[in-house]
Amino acid sequence: MNAIANQLAHELNASVQQVTAATQLLDDGATVPFIARYRKEVTGGLDDGQLRLLEQRLGYLRELEERRSFILKTIEGQDKLSAELKADIDKATSKTELEDLYLPYKPKRRTKGQIAIEAGLEPLANQLLDNPVLDPEVTATDFINPEKGIEDSKAALDGAKFILMERFAEDAKLLAKLRSMLQKHAFIESKVIAGKEKDGAKYQDYFEHSEALSRVPSHRALAMLRARNEGIISLTINPDPSLEDGNAECVRIIADHYKLDVLASPWLKQVAQWTWKIKLALHLENEFLGKIREVAEQGAIDVFAKNLNDLLMAAPAGAKTTLGLDPGLRTGCKVAVVDKTGKLLDNVTIYPHAPQNHWDKSLRTLSQLCRQHKVELIAIGNGTASRESDKLIAELLKQETDLKMSKVMVSEAGASVYSASEVAAEEFPNLDVSIRGAVSIARRLQDPLAELVKIEPKAIGVGQYQHDVSQSQLGQSLTAVVEDCVNAVGVDVNMASAQLLTRVAGLNKTLAQNIVSYRDQNGTFNSRKELKKVERLGPKAFEQSAGFLRINQGKDPLDSSAVHPEAYEIVKSIAAKADVSVAELIGNSGLLKSLSPQDFVTDKFGLPTISDILAELDKPGRDPRPEFKTASFKDGVEKIADLKPGMVLEGVVSNVANFGAFVDVGVHQDGLVHISSLTNKFVSDPREVVKAGDIVKVKVLEVDVERKRISFTMRLDEEVREKAPAAKPKTNKPSQATAKKAKPKQNNNAAMGNAFAEAFAKLKK
Repeated sequence: MNAIANQLAHELNASVQQVTAATQLLDDGATVPFIARYRKEVTGGLDDGQLRLLEQRLGYLRELEERRSFILKTIEGQDKLSAELKADIDKATSKTELEDLYLPYKPKRRTKGQIAIEAGLEPLANQLLDNPVLDPEVTATDFINPEKGIEDSKAALDGAKFILMERFAEDAKLLAKLRSMLQKHAFIESKVIAGKEKDGAKYQDYFEHSEALSRVPSHRALAMLRARNEGIISLTINPDPSLEDGNAECVRIIADHYKLDVLASPWLKQVAQWTWKIKLALHLENEFLGKIREVAEQGAIDVFAKNLNDLLMAAPAGAKTTLGLDPGLRTGCKVAVVDKTGKLLDNVTIYPHAPQNHWDKSLRTLSQLCRQHKVELIAIGNGTASRESDKLIAELLKQETDLKMSKVMVSEAGASVYSASEVAAEEFPNLDVSIRGAVSIARRLQDPLAELVKIEPKAIGVGQYQHDVSQSQLGQSLTAVVEDCVNAVGVDVNMASAQLLTRVAGLNKTLAQNIVSYRDQNGTFNSRKELKKVERLGPKAFEQSAGFLRINQGKDPLDSSAVHPEAYEIVKSIAAKADVSVAELIGNSGLLKSLSPQDFVTDKFGLPTISDILAELDKPGRDPRPEFKTASFKDGVEKIADLKPGMVLEGVVSNVANFGAFVDVGVHQDGLVHISSLTNKFVSDPREVVKAGDIVKVKVLEVDVERKRISFTMRLDEEVREKAPAAKPKTNKPSQATAKKAKPKQNNNAAMGNAFAEAFAKLKK
């Protein structure tokens, strides 16, 4: 454990004591949100990001230690564990390095090299390796043995060659040298497979493409790997395109590593060449392509996680009676009205658009619903017929000015998934699937977090190549994001759905359902203590979850705050010293700011916790989400053909990728603001400027109606580009003369190329 703690401390930029304490808490069943908020003294203030990384890396390093132990025992059992080998195995910091060291001792099926050793050819291999001036043909004659299948000197030399090739290929230090060389100089190269040009037109940027292996961005890597898997392109790794023959450089490294005199012995030169060509080139190529995929997948998962966090933490409109409208043409618009708590009050289907065109009748129906239920907000789904429906609601608002309603365009992402889900079926067993979608649209305006947790995160559609990445890793990452968001906001235990409660630290699906069942049978909870009466909710679950569960208007005013029940006595002592009641202390900013946190520190509660308590008492139950704002789509701009270069529009950032941001301006097709057009200064990450859900102003640069592509800029002073034919994709492969001198550009934010455009199109699928 000491070695693991030391490594984690280095990676997290923390002390060993912090890592050890956090590890102990995790091992004892504590959750990351609980540790981050309520155990700051124990961990020295590690935040949730550090704790998530610690949790992830802890699992990897423990697996590494288990593997290390197994390898040591296995090699020791073979009586081949030297002191030097043991030291190398003990120093290995990755599974790859560990497996390289284990490779010569790993049980494997009989190889040509092993068969040659069994035939007695190892002495021949050693003689030719140690003495390059020997004549291989002459030396080999002494090892001809027909009884063992060695019919002539050629067979003997072939056997010796296989022995050395396998020995070289299993040398961990040689592998490390070759990897280092490839990491620094190698390029990934793609070529279209003959006859696949038409089928793979969307991958045309990779028909002849080359770029440095170490600098391939995740979206391009995943695009190339997908194209290869679909049989459109081939992928190879060129060890060093700046040289006439990069493979020869790898052969030279092998020869130098073993100090082979290849000039004196053409046979040894051939051994080195064959070692690279047959044993190592394909092996390392597959390994590096695997690493590229791994890194690219992690990049894509990080993009998804950040976008999901931004979406879940979007501003809620609040507890207001809301009408949700799921637009449609032939099948009509589905309408659902929910009360302040999200409870369904009424639903209807209207047909204002073609082919029925019951516009006036639809207005009368909507007016009646809004007046009957005193609707305050109208949520319009942004799918098919959304802008036509937006016109309908705009006319309604002009007619019913006394109702003081507001309309908001809401993302439908995932609404159809929720509608057909088991969760929706349990909640609305007798309600049509399409009406369930309208309910979801209304609720996600009231509280995006509470509604979106009911949908599988992968179905929300804010990912980058989400179907190309490890689904288990993606699932783990997104689950962590949802948990962190839910616990950062807190949950009203008397209103929350079972799905929302499931995401609370310390609770699971069973406990969440038990809380809902208890609430249904006994009415609302009046105190946090009452949670202990819930079936199977024991002391540990209560400890982990209580601080994140809110009880508004309960017996104890602290129950509606983020102060943990274990700290209530501290609050009482603070109130007593201030000579006020707890209720009078809460929200009393002047009094709270006059208090010194140091005065209330105890053996159990340190300064960080006391400071958090005073801050929470100042603004109890404060929602960390931003203030609710809405975007106004431009009248008359309803479809992509309505867009003209130079238009300045207001829109909502729907998705952020590593290469830019997508913006919805109400034309049923999101446009791209390339990273180079986000701001006048260089940025390496679009999230430095925007995040999902932001309301922004954009200028139209280019519109391709046929291919449904829109290019925006947020640099509103930028001149609109002249429309021109797309340039033929260029390879990034350097010439032999300049490759070594060429350095990567610091600003890779050039104008949007086809590669980006193709990636954007896939993102929206």
